Formats: sequence, C-alpha cells, structure tokens
Amino acid sequence: MHAAFAADGTTEVRQMRRALGPDLGQCCGGHVAINLALMARDKVPWLDSRIRSALSSDTRQPVALFGAGHVGRALALALAPLPFHLVWIDSRKEAFPDKVPANCDAFTLADPVAVIARTPPGALVLVMTHDHGLDLAITAAALGRDDLPFVGLIGSATKRARFVRQLRDLGLTDARIAALSCPVGLPGITGKEPAVIAASIAAQLLAERSQCLPEPAIMDGAALSG
Repeated sequence: MHAAFAADGTTEVRQMRRALGPDLGQCCGGHVAINLALMARDKVPWLDSRIRSALSSDTRQPVALFGAGHVGRALALALAPLPFHLVWIDSRKEAFPDKVPANCDAFTLADPVAVIARTPPGALVLVMTHDHGLDLAITAAALGRDDLPFVGLIGSATKRARFVRQLRDLGLTDARIAALSCPVGLPGITGKEPAVIAASIAAQLLAERSQCLPEPAIMDGAALSG
C-alpha cells in the first residue's frame, strides 16, 4: 500500500487502469481500476490510526524505515521475504519505487518525525533520510522513548560522534544515546554498495528480532518418536 499526503490543503485524485494479465502478471483475465488521492494530512483524520494499524497489524516484527534513497530501497527489498512488517516513510513522493513489497506500507508525509509518536512499543526504527537535520530529529524522537528496543542510524563513526554531541544538547541521557546503533549493520561486513549495506542491516534486524521474541520451547526428540 502506498499513500501520499500533501502539506497544503489541495486534493488530487487520479485513476489508473491495469490489465491483470499483461500489466500485473496474473494468470486470470480482466482489469482493475485504482483511485489514487493526494490530500492534506489534516483532511484525513484516520491517518494516525492507519499508520498505527500498519505497524501492529500482524505477528511480524514491525519496522519503521525513514528514507527511500538507494539504501532504503535496497533494504526494503532485502526485508521483503523476511518476517518483518515494514512501514516506509519519506517526505518525497517521487522517492518511492512504483511498486513496494507485499510486506510494506509506504507513506509520503511532510512531517516524518510525527510517525515516531504513533509507532507501537517494540518496533525497530531505522533512520536513513536524505537530510542530516531530519535524521537528527527522527533519531532524537525515537531515543526519547524507552520502549523502542532498536534505533539504527546510517552513517559513519564521524556522523555518530556529531550526533552524540547534538543529542546531548537536546537533553537526551547518555544511557539512551548509547542505545543508538550507528553505523548501522553488522560489523565485519564491508562494502558500500546499497545491496551489501542492506544485507548487513537485515542480518542485524534478524538478530534484534530474536532478542525480542519469547524463548522458544525445546522439543524432546525422544518423546516425539516414542
């Protein structure tokens, strides 16, 4: 699902028609009509509940991903077959691909920081927008909550050091700042290609998910065979 919300009061509705066979790769025939509406955020009072629902609608680990740049796109693809439910946020409607994975809800929002307040406890947060100031605001909001177990920020050790100073200036405690994962991704995996970075982050998220899950029951092989 992909929704766009304008910052002003304008509303725009477009219709797309697609043939199920040649356009969408379906084995059945027929056509589908899709209405796309672009409207102001204050004109859709259900936005808060829609995002909350998207982040907590099933048993998959919820992930809030901020940023639809090269790494964000690669990460969305890397998480597609994994047990995550991705809510993908960017302020630029042109940043998203034409199609998003089935486990993903994409939102174009003028104020991405506001999503943090709607994010349910236990969600994993990843910050990789096109703007360092926006990165800082989102990161500060996420670290300001103690019920978000993972806050990852893309960037170098130099960026982390600068953000640590700025987060302290904003009043965050050293304990919460220490929870920031930056550079994000598993250590030891080198490479600057978006797909490599995405694979490293996906592996880190799987490890974080394992820590969030309850301890699995131990199956007694002898009892099962007897």
